[in-house]
Amino acid sequence: MKQKGFTLVEVMISLFIGGLILGGVMFTYLGMKLTTKDTMTIGELQESGRLAINIMQRDIEQVGFWGTYYDDSFTAVNTTVSATTITGDCSEGTNNGSFPDLTSSSNFRTIYAKTTKSKDNLNCINDGIIPADDKETDILQLKFLQGDSQYNGITGTNSTTDNIDYFIAEQEQASFVTGKYTPTNINATIWPYSHHVYYISEQEYEVNNKKIKVPVLKRKRLVKGKMNTETIMEGVENMRFLFGLDTNSDSKVDTYKSAADITATEWENRKGILTVQLFLLIRSLEPDPGLKIKNKKYILGEGETPREISFDDNYRRTVFTTTIRLSNVGGNLWKI
Repeated sequence: MKQKGFTLVEVMISLFIGGLILGGVMFTYLGMKLTTKDTMTIGELQESGRLAINIMQRDIEQVGFWGTYYDDSFTAVNTTVSATTITGDCSEGTNNGSFPDLTSSSNFRTIYAKTTKSKDNLNCINDGIIPADDKETDILQLKFLQGDSQYNGITGTNSTTDNIDYFIAEQEQASFVTGKYTPTNINATIWPYSHHVYYISEQEYEVNNKKIKVPVLKRKRLVKGKMNTETIMEGVENMRFLFGLDTNSDSKVDTYKSAADITATEWENRKGILTVQLFLLIRSLEPDPGLKIKNKKYILGEGETPREISFDDNYRRTVFTTTIRLSNVGGNLWKI
């Protein structure tokens, strides 16, 4: 019986066609894998930037609100401070600690920022990032009230908690206390008091059995009489602030200044800073070997003195920005 089979030419043609099909499948698979990786990295950058801005914006918006305290400053006449001494307090400049210095002739600074290249700042930070290639980054210090009033107006009711700092507002009188407190004035309101400092640091992580250093946004936070350190978001590589100032008392922003250009008097003016522009440079946690763009330049803040930062590496980056209005400052200052 005569048997039939494939000729050598037919086999070669079949292998060639099969190779083309397999190559197309592999090309599609690798392309989809690369696209998926890029999409995930971009998504992580977007999520990190969005969450970091939301956390900081929530704190910044509270600046200028002091409950039912209606005076414009804190002095020995209208303020008492019975809170304990703060361990590792963050302070720089006059009257800029966690609580007002009632012996000072300067106003209490409720918002303050500085531009730095050093890892040591505000007498409390010793792990700040040292920017490479002569780059700078900013630090932001905030003091504000948070949450809802802790007192319902019933004389003698004690609704405060041990080891938490509070602000007691009684129209023209103010008090900073720690722990249990029994109000005697039915017109008083009691609020949890916060002192936060945001800065850029660096941490070491282990990814795929390999140790990598990652820039992070950190926060110093007043807790139980000391400034504790906590990590807020990984991947935040640089931070800058521009402050919208009212220089002629018309409750409108007249000019924007960087932290380095604001004077001590402007920091101490409770009505002077109306808006804050926030810029965050977010970086991927790991380099992307497929990223071939060189000399990438990022600008944090326009104007006469923009902060331009260039990189020649394989990390993906993006800049996030927002403008935050201080609703309780200027013409909107809460007062009777």
